[in-house]
Amino acid sequence: MSQVIVVIGAGQIGQTIARRVGLGKRVLLADMKPQNAKAAAEVLADAGYDTHVATVDVASRPSVEALVATATGLGEVAGLIHAAGVSPSQAPLEMILKVDLYGTALVLELFGAVIARGGSGVVIASQSGHRLPPLPVEQSHALATTPAEELLALPFLAPSEVTDPLKAYQLSKRGNSLRVAAQAVRWGERGARINAISPGIVMTPLARDELSGPRGEGYRRMIEGSAAKRAGTPDEVGAVGALLMGPDGGFITGSDVLMDGGVTAAWWYGDLAKG
Repeated sequence: MSQVIVVIGAGQIGQTIARRVGLGKRVLLADMKPQNAKAAAEVLADAGYDTHVATVDVASRPSVEALVATATGLGEVAGLIHAAGVSPSQAPLEMILKVDLYGTALVLELFGAVIARGGSGVVIASQSGHRLPPLPVEQSHALATTPAEELLALPFLAPSEVTDPLKAYQLSKRGNSLRVAAQAVRWGERGARINAISPGIVMTPLARDELSGPRGEGYRRMIEGSAAKRAGTPDEVGAVGALLMGPDGGFITGSDVLMDGGVTAAWWYGDLAKG
């Protein structure tokens, strides 16, 4: 049976990881915008990959269920790259919670039910989740384990508690890391692994939106205050994704790899901590 790598969010990071793990497999590229999936599939097909496309709205259970059906119709799902999401400069807080938090929980739940033995997945989270102060144990546990359909009804996610898009984004990305840790137990029962990557500022169209948006000055300050003194590249994230999904990462599951050039370190312990 053919093996399938599912890429949700057909942007630069998703494509770059797929290039490293998709050789000899069927690569199913899914995106909210059909034109994005088609463009990515054409690029990979021209490079010799066996590509297929689908449209998906990760905030819709029927849509993700349809994607699972498409994937399993192509073969056994050997890999999942979940790179879909919206940022504080792109969407209101309600949409951020629905797409980034609920959507990720939904994807992990539904693909966790079909992932093949020996399969692996990676979720693209964000450095932003690491800048959120520690949550109460009860809230962390709730973000990790609450059934997907009940997740957005948690009291600490109510509009009275989450009042700006950045807070919604940070909670969502912290939730992604926690969700991956909890789902690693379930995926492990199927002989599969799941991890997260929390990139810093990586030069993609989304990052360019942020740099030119209302938080652009803060982003530039983070770059200048980091140890690396630069933004990252999709290829660098791709290399970590390939490690986590491949045989060399066979002992890694339920983890979140922070790769941000030292921004978070400087945020908590360096010059960026000074405000």
